Amino acid sequence: MDTGEHTLKALFAQLGLDNDEAAMDRFLEAHSPLPAGCLLQDADFWSEGQRQFLIEAIDDDAQWVDAVNHLDTLLRKP
Repeated sequence: MDTGEHTLKALFAQLGLDNDEAAMDRFLEAHSPLPAGCLLQDADFWSEGQRQFLIEAIDDDAQWVDAVNHLDTLLRKP
């Protein structure tokens, strides 16, 4: 059973991304905004493993879904 934190910072780490504030800001700046109509998990910058994790988190309403939805919202801001 996963009992860890499911914050945006933890999500970045789970996805294998640097998760200090500056790195997260750089990631968001580099990849925002997502193209209109593009699902988060279909963005072209994810690896296959990252894509699968996001799909599972969204489809299974996993404990990560709130953090994934937060990331999706942030990536849609211009």
